[in-house]
Amino acid sequence: MSQKCPLCHGSAQVFYKDEFFLCTQCKGVFRPKYSYPTLVEEKKRYENHENDVNDIGYQRFVSPITTAILHTFSSHHKGLDFGAGPGPVVSKILQDNGYDIVQYDPFFHNHPDILIKKYDYIVCCEVIEHFHNAKKEFQLLKSLMKPKGALYCMTHLYESSIDFSEWYYQKDPTHVFIYQEETITWIQQQFQFKSVFIKDRLIIYKK
Repeated sequence: MSQKCPLCHGSAQVFYKDEFFLCTQCKGVFRPKYSYPTLVEEKKRYENHENDVNDIGYQRFVSPITTAILHTFSSHHKGLDFGAGPGPVVSKILQDNGYDIVQYDPFFHNHPDILIKKYDYIVCCEVIEHFHNAKKEFQLLKSLMKPKGALYCMTHLYESSIDFSEWYYQKDPTHVFIYQEETITWIQQQFQFKSVFIKDRLIIYKK
């Protein structure tokens, strides 16, 4: 059984059972569309996440993004927390430091007017693995960035030493697109980002 990749539209073959496919072009690992959760199921899953913005462990988890932004941008720059979810901890930390950042999320902060403005930096913290149409979403994100802007993503990249069958990341039914390092590089080249930086879960695209 073959599938078309939702990021690059390349051909893909079965990767794990009939649950995930591997794109031969961008190396993305993705669920077939017929297995996507419904919008109701997806929202319920997010609502069950224990994302308390005041939790020190949660704040520490997102610190690679917040630390990078605090060192690169200042309070007069405009930021967007894209896919902020019910507990927008990145926004809270930055706002506590006087930063100007707004939230967008199709389930919890659905304000389309936010998506007609431009931003100095955009945050996608544990978001890009949820993209049902990865190509469309990255096109949107690139269009929302000001010149010399930055896109900060956090996601757990798959690599060959991971036992996919036991990997916690693929067991979340809302994780429909999983990235490898090759996929991140493909995105940088295809969407013409000036550069990309990868360190563990942190990915930074520069425009």
